[in-house]
Amino acid sequence: MMGDPAEDRGKLTSQQELCVPDKVTKQPCFSTLKLFIVALSFAYFSKALSGTYMKSAITQIERRFDLSSSLIGLIDGSFEMGNLLFLAVVSHFGAKLHRPRLIAMGCFLMALGSFLTGLPHFFMGRYTFDTVIQGASVNQSVSPCLDPLKETEVPEVQISSDPDCMKDSSSHMWIYVFLGNALRGIGETPITPLGISYIDDYAKAENSAFYIACLQTITLLGPMFGFLLGSLCARLYVDIGYVNLESVTITPKDARWVGAWWLGFLVSSVIMLLSGIPFWFLPRSLPKQGQEGELSPSTTTQDRPGNGHATPHQTMRLAEIAKGFIPSLKKLLSTPVYFLLLCGSILKFNSFIGLLTFKAKYMEQQFGQSAARANFLIGVLNLPVVALGIFLGGLLMKRFKLGVVSGAQLSFVTSFIAYLILLLQFGTKCDNVRVAGLTISYNGTPGVVYNGKLLLSECNRKCSCSAGEWDPVCSDNGITYTSPCLAGCSDSTGYGKNTVFHNCSCVLYSPAPGGSMSVTLGQCPRRPECSRSFSFYMAVSVLSSFINSLGTTPGYMVIIRCIKPELKSLALGIQTLVMRTLGGIPAPVYFGALIDSTCLRWGIKKCGGRGACRMYDSNMYRVIFIGLITCLSGCSYFFIIPVIILLRKQFKREGDDPIGHPHHTSPEMELQTPPGSTDRPDVPKDKTVLPPEDTEQPHMARQIRLPEGDGEGKTVGNSLQTHKAGEEEELPKTLEARERGQPGNHSHGDELEEEVEKGEEAKEEEVTPVVIPPAPVGMQEEGKSSQQVNGLVEYGRPQETENLQSLQTME
Repeated sequence: MMGDPAEDRGKLTSQQELCVPDKVTKQPCFSTLKLFIVALSFAYFSKALSGTYMKSAITQIERRFDLSSSLIGLIDGSFEMGNLLFLAVVSHFGAKLHRPRLIAMGCFLMALGSFLTGLPHFFMGRYTFDTVIQGASVNQSVSPCLDPLKETEVPEVQISSDPDCMKDSSSHMWIYVFLGNALRGIGETPITPLGISYIDDYAKAENSAFYIACLQTITLLGPMFGFLLGSLCARLYVDIGYVNLESVTITPKDARWVGAWWLGFLVSSVIMLLSGIPFWFLPRSLPKQGQEGELSPSTTTQDRPGNGHATPHQTMRLAEIAKGFIPSLKKLLSTPVYFLLLCGSILKFNSFIGLLTFKAKYMEQQFGQSAARANFLIGVLNLPVVALGIFLGGLLMKRFKLGVVSGAQLSFVTSFIAYLILLLQFGTKCDNVRVAGLTISYNGTPGVVYNGKLLLSECNRKCSCSAGEWDPVCSDNGITYTSPCLAGCSDSTGYGKNTVFHNCSCVLYSPAPGGSMSVTLGQCPRRPECSRSFSFYMAVSVLSSFINSLGTTPGYMVIIRCIKPELKSLALGIQTLVMRTLGGIPAPVYFGALIDSTCLRWGIKKCGGRGACRMYDSNMYRVIFIGLITCLSGCSYFFIIPVIILLRKQFKREGDDPIGHPHHTSPEMELQTPPGSTDRPDVPKDKTVLPPEDTEQPHMARQIRLPEGDGEGKTVGNSLQTHKAGEEEELPKTLEARERGQPGNHSHGDELEEEVEKGEEAKEEEVTPVVIPPAPVGMQEEGKSSQQVNGLVEYGRPQETENLQSLQTME
């Protein structure tokens, strides 16, 4: 018995009132779901901005802390390590707790992690780099070749106990970056699995794919702004506001340049903090879309503390929840389609993480772009087309109502075409920078060497130069020398970035026609054909990104729809857990280690030891980087192709439902009643419930809820009768009262029909399907209503039942 609506509404909390339809204003309940989607989109945007900014700042952090690529890859993988610790637990137990508030707590932890990542900047000393003109005044001339402090060999000095060394980049301050990134990973744990499962639980099945596509599309604005923020910070000098920028002799294209990497982490920390606030005020649960009118106080007040009634959420103990974890995990991993998709996703994710982590660095080393320009191009070219592709992929699923098999095929075809286009990047290359003693000899003969002793030549042997310093200068002949001293320069003019070194003896070994013996600060620019190659590389990259993103949403929905609904949250959590364990953590490390193997020149830390790499072998870098990405992506198709085959076999018998739910036609889900009998307990076996008179073919009855306290054998209908031993039964009193009413007065019948309609949509309630056989001719009686008293049976209209294949027992 329903109570007074006003009284029921008065018992609700402010959160639950958002979810209860207002009888006066007619506000739909699913507006709360849309509010959740908006809040989740902002949270996705914030975490994506924070994560991609970390990727864009990889080069800056590597140079600031003098780290190798493999170690910076380990720091980047600490995010996945944080996820690994809590993801499985949060995915399983979080679905049974207050999901919006868990997401809010995750956002707050991510904000704290971002702040901790940028904190070391304020405890470290000012950034210094090796240069021969450091500290020189405007009118002071520098004579590199005559400097008596230069040494002929680079001593491998152990870390000094000097306090300045503890503040230097060679100290262990990078551990704070590691811990902050790991804390971000812990905070990100509840956002993805709980957010997606919340939407899929309370949205209509045909809308969930579109909602997730919109969510992912808006999410891609985060990486876009993350790379743009990285581009902006990379243009700013690391110690901006503390040093005179006119005294800085390096440019953003220099291998020693370090941007304001710390600034972006502070910005992302504030954004993450703001994104977590709305979730604290959202309800724990919502009614399914389309069932808003059935929301009762018993369902809306379950989260209210102190309501005097024990709810399942309040009485459920931790041990009872954990009891079903292992069986659920076994059932999930025993699903062949899910297991094969998981294996293919691991390989794909490895290639994706390697590409995303070192793509900007690849553009710097292969094509001579600055970190700021590389991040900017990724943000304005690659990511917008990815967002467009994901949106169009979700739109295609909704427009053409693609099912599981069709979605899997679309995802495979787009991915494979993008893979073939990616192979074209092997042809986009630039030759190595011509560096004397590294890629060419001092007389201009090509050849790559790794021996630092070859940097010394007859032209600079008398200068007592250090082979370990890196202060590159460019001559008119297009050759770069690793330092003015190794170029044999004996004099200089100018100040700061405008310094010019003269009388360089090594320039005479390969003079340019009409050139001078002078060199300028910085590496020589790349050849003109390198710019054309870079344009082709970006075109191929953008086209491949767009085509591949078209299948992102269909592929994601295949994972959701190929498993049972009760395992959905666990499946998404396990997938994320496994991919980040076997992909997110090791991929940056081994990608970085292989990139380190192509280094031609390492930097030297101030207090001794090997620092960051200053120059790479471009050809080897390209072969290893692109080759590893294509190899991992190609191997993933050995798992994806069997998935397509299995899905075709599975849904060939069941039929592919447009919204992704296969029709289950197992015998135990069908109820067949022979003519003249019924399985209803409230109707005797010698009684027959007959169909309408005007139907020429049998129609199946709708599945409706049978309320308690039904009278036995009470029916109403235009052509519905109850017979016993061939004699007509007497109609119930309620039918007689209905017939005594005035014609056209069907207000009570309309209310009954509305209750029946509500019973159809209440999927949480117990449903008892009843199949009514066709009635023998002549057994119908005119003048009877077509509904059963108290909503027991209502016949489906022909247009609504002709597509019904089977009846399902719903608990």
